[in-house]
Amino acid sequence: MRTRLLALLIALMAGVLLALGFPLAASMAAAEQQHVVIDRIDDTARFASLAQYVTTRPPARSPTTAEARQQDERLATLRDELGRYHDLYGIRAGVFYRDGSTMAAAPATWRPPRRGEGAAAFAEALAGRRSHDPPQVWPWQDGRIAVASPVVRDGDVVAVVLTDSPTGPMRSRVLHDWLPLAAGEAAAMLVAVAVAVRLTGWVLKPVRVLDKASHDIATGRLTSRVAALSGPPELQRLARSFNEMADHVETVLEQQRAFVADASHQLRNPLAALLLRIDLLALELPEDNEEIASVRAEGKRLARVLDDLLDLALAEHTPADLRLTDIAALAAERVAAWRPVADREGVELRAAGQGAVTGWADPVALSSALDAVVDNAVKFTPAGESVTVTVTAGGGRVAVEVADHGPGLTEDELNRIGDRFWRSGRHQNVSGSGLGLSISRALLAAGGAEISFAHNEPHGLRVVIGLPRNAPDAG
Repeated sequence: MRTRLLALLIALMAGVLLALGFPLAASMAAAEQQHVVIDRIDDTARFASLAQYVTTRPPARSPTTAEARQQDERLATLRDELGRYHDLYGIRAGVFYRDGSTMAAAPATWRPPRRGEGAAAFAEALAGRRSHDPPQVWPWQDGRIAVASPVVRDGDVVAVVLTDSPTGPMRSRVLHDWLPLAAGEAAAMLVAVAVAVRLTGWVLKPVRVLDKASHDIATGRLTSRVAALSGPPELQRLARSFNEMADHVETVLEQQRAFVADASHQLRNPLAALLLRIDLLALELPEDNEEIASVRAEGKRLARVLDDLLDLALAEHTPADLRLTDIAALAAERVAAWRPVADREGVELRAAGQGAVTGWADPVALSSALDAVVDNAVKFTPAGESVTVTVTAGGGRVAVEVADHGPGLTEDELNRIGDRFWRSGRHQNVSGSGLGLSISRALLAAGGAEISFAHNEPHGLRVVIGLPRNAPDAG
């Protein structure tokens, strides 16, 4: 979310800067070209004033009258002016009669263009109008600027002054003017990025705190709360509402646990008295009475369920006593403790994997979880098969895997295993309350561990207990 919001803010700010920068750059280029065009208009106007009195074509033979000699001198002066202008500025300039023939030009071989901007400017001047707005030439274009002015005598256009200017110097000046603009845009963009980063952090900091608190509550740390936050008022109200919700959820769960624990504890005494009366009643009946044996078995099963409920309530309420533990040694100890039971059932129980692996765990909780898992594995594995407990370490986790070769579970059953009071319909005749794995999961979750279930090949169930290998953080 931070990346998407930051990208959105940067894109918006970049769009604003570009929307301001491009018109400003275009305006600077247009102003520079307009300055050049005004200079060329002034130049063409000056040449037009010189050419105003040189309007007749020079005769083929030498002039004989004083007026003809004077006109010839003016023509020579015009040609000299055009030549010096071309030599000094490198701009082609010429005065052309209406039919396009040359009155004077520099260089002498230059002729008015037949097409393009020069031809358009020439035609505009023939109509009696000066050039005023030639197309914009950008720094990346190798164009030229043509400016024309009419030579008017007695109200008629008798000739046209045309200049054709190179744009290299002008384009260089435009680029030079654009450099500070580009530097300013880049600096503004850096400031915009910094502002976007700070703004994103300010907006999303409460979200990160809320996310962490939600994760803590989801993983069993119900006392986690959101401290007073800075940030938008809406998120501050959300934080207060979150804390109120967490308080309510914690209160409800605490009441539920207290109820389960109290009910389990209070029912044990009447049940114990009931079982005692059943035993006294059994003394008055034949020893092989099936009804009294069934009642006694159900009573013992009910007592076991009550004990498991009390254990589950305590497991969900008691914080984990995490310490650095030799997981491999603890697993080997539980395998040794359960081996006589496995031998009695005709099941081979063995330990495998690494010999010494340490991790952070509550030894009592891990022992209880391993007892429940190994008990189930031995209970559902037929005689002649094996159960293997393997300890491995990889990355930041330690895995304790219990794999059996029993009948296994279907996909639907795998999704439900570990639910409270759930037992497979195929195993209803096997003793148990359906709470063992629920208790194990609660005990492990309190210490940051987890338990998962999968199929074992070619058949059976594989249970993996994952434990953190590194010390938990102070939070």
